[in-house]
Amino acid sequence: MDFTLSEDQRGFRDMARSFAADVFAPEAAEWDEDKTFPVAELRQAAELGFAGIYVGEEHGGSALTRLDAAIIFEELAAGCTSTAAYISIHNMASWMIDRFGSDEVRTKFLPTLTTMEHFASYCLTEPGSGSDAAALRTKAVRDGDDYVLNGAKAFISGGGKADVYVTMVRTGDDSPRGISCIAVSKDTPGISFGAQERKMGWNSQPTAEVRFDDCRVPAENLIGAEGDGFKIAMMGLDGGRINIGACSIGAARACLELAQDYTADRKQFGKPVGEFQAVQFRLADMATELEAARLMIRQAAAKLDAKDPEATLFCAMAKRFATDVGFNVCNEALQLHGGYGYLRDFPLERFVRDTRVHQILEGTNEIMRVVIARKLSDGQGRG
Repeated sequence: MDFTLSEDQRGFRDMARSFAADVFAPEAAEWDEDKTFPVAELRQAAELGFAGIYVGEEHGGSALTRLDAAIIFEELAAGCTSTAAYISIHNMASWMIDRFGSDEVRTKFLPTLTTMEHFASYCLTEPGSGSDAAALRTKAVRDGDDYVLNGAKAFISGGGKADVYVTMVRTGDDSPRGISCIAVSKDTPGISFGAQERKMGWNSQPTAEVRFDDCRVPAENLIGAEGDGFKIAMMGLDGGRINIGACSIGAARACLELAQDYTADRKQFGKPVGEFQAVQFRLADMATELEAARLMIRQAAAKLDAKDPEATLFCAMAKRFATDVGFNVCNEALQLHGGYGYLRDFPLERFVRDTRVHQILEGTNEIMRVVIARKLSDGQGRG
């Protein structure tokens, strides 16, 4: 049980940290204010290998591990949490194509996804099925060499801007076994997009409904076999939960560092507020909970890399804990800044807004508790 990062891990951690500080952080407030999708900067991240972190090298991926990815996403999120979270979603969609797609599908989509010449979205949630993901209704009916899609997907990150939509559709009965996965190109006739959602945070990435109206997609775009879609979606979410937890940790670490600096400089009642024991205890608790969250995320990532049978349990635990801790630490850091923390001149309020949604997406934290409880009832998690 070695908690020390390898030389390679320290290398790409430092590279990601420098990139986030030099490229993401200086622009993050403007991207948030103007709702800018930073295409050029995303492609710079892709040049460093961050667009296909755990995609195979054959099609331009970095072939790293889930633990490696968690380290990278923590660093990127400290610069711009919203943009780092979109990179996570892009990686998840690309991994699904790489892991389950045919050679033809992989060759068709991955070379432009790993460079971010094209962007990817993951389409599971629907207007009528959120937490009950297996109740999705978007249908795909086989017609010769195509599938004809009808339905809609909601809250899709990258919606309207992405070029490839990895979409869960119903090809069979109403059970999870009736769900399949297919890649849909943006230029396919019959695909359209709703208005951009007006959100509390995550403003550097577009979010919109994706609609399919007699959308004819080549059958060769199927990812995995018919009926594999729900399994693929859930396997993707295991990794997505680690990534979004890591993004929460990165945001929280940035906020904790800001709070440490601010309380060391800010004077009230004749001395720095950081010298008051109440403030010291609050910072101590923030740092302790943040470190515990980091350890949980990295343990879950290691279990996923090892294909541990309890990986799903640990991913759910880590996601629940890290996203709650991440938001709370950001919020506590804002409180320690007093009125200044509430101003947009400081990044605290943006980190708070961006991390709040992490407790909702990739499975709400209430659903994480459902997953954990079910796994415990199956005898897992006994140590």
